[in-house]
Amino acid sequence: MKTFIFLVLLGIQHDAAAVTHSLKYFYTGSSGIPNFPEFVNLGVLDGQQMDYYDSNIKKVIPKQDWMAKSEGPEYWERQTQTSIGDEQSFKVDIKTLSDRFNQTGGVHIVQWMYGCEWDDNGKEVKGFWQYGYDGEDFIAFDLKTETWTAPTPQAVISKNKLDNNKAGLAQRKQYLTEICPEWVKKYVNYGRSSLLRTELPSVSLLQKSPSSPVSCHATGFYPDRALMLWRKDGEDLHEDVDQGEILPNHDGSFQMSVDLDLSSVKPEDWRRYECVFQLSGVKEDIITKLDKAVISTNEKSTPLIAIIIAAVVILVAIIGGVGLYIYKKKSAKRPPSPPNNPEVMEELNPKA
Repeated sequence: MKTFIFLVLLGIQHDAAAVTHSLKYFYTGSSGIPNFPEFVNLGVLDGQQMDYYDSNIKKVIPKQDWMAKSEGPEYWERQTQTSIGDEQSFKVDIKTLSDRFNQTGGVHIVQWMYGCEWDDNGKEVKGFWQYGYDGEDFIAFDLKTETWTAPTPQAVISKNKLDNNKAGLAQRKQYLTEICPEWVKKYVNYGRSSLLRTELPSVSLLQKSPSSPVSCHATGFYPDRALMLWRKDGEDLHEDVDQGEILPNHDGSFQMSVDLDLSSVKPEDWRRYECVFQLSGVKEDIITKLDKAVISTNEKSTPLIAIIIAAVVILVAIIGGVGLYIYKKKSAKRPPSPPNNPEVMEELNPKA
């Protein structure tokens, strides 16, 4: 499954570097999945879920206090009505695409992801608009070339129609490069106290067994623009180091680990090693000296492992719970609103 996960590799600097913000919307329509909503959509700003709708509750609800306080009843009613209309469109999409792939019955999923990434220096904007069907890439808009890419033969008919619609291409480019960034600014301002905060982590050393790598684990930091590494005698290490990814905690903060293999290191040389944590915008590094006396064993770290597992479950609930992966289709009027392009529905329907 080629999921649409966009990893922005940000250099961790201790001066006032530009901060990148992202706004992403995920839509998923499904059929044949017991006890799961047929349609789900949600918006995510800087990794925080802002709102949520599914076909069971038939209502768009805020998922952050700053969204609930910043928008009134008319906003949420407007988004609800738009989502109800999108829900019906997704049902048509599933039928259209299952016919195009010569499928009958079974479980099918249509997904759409769109949004943008913007840095607060205003120097760079990245936009994305992508569709998927049954866990595979279906069609995607290439902002640089202003054309569509079709990785599967069944999407070629859609690509040709979309590429020939010059007005639609221009609208989509304008949305991704101008309209979407403006909404990013607006929402970031709503959640400024939460999104622009800085929280330092607690850092600990963990080891499953005496022969296992030593894991340097940081948890509770925010934002997620962080770097963690091992040093020996003040020099950054690259060999015998396993860099983990940044994962979310249930409270909106983040955690990460970096492992060091010490199997070939003499015990008397351990004092030459240190773990370094750097957080964007914070001048001082958090340095933890490698000391056997402060390493938590597997028994002591069991609660931490439970936290990590819980965090992964939450990640799946936010991204996978939106419908099993990330992506999907038709234009929506929710802020930030993509251009209203009825031709999108037509491209997915060859009879148009």
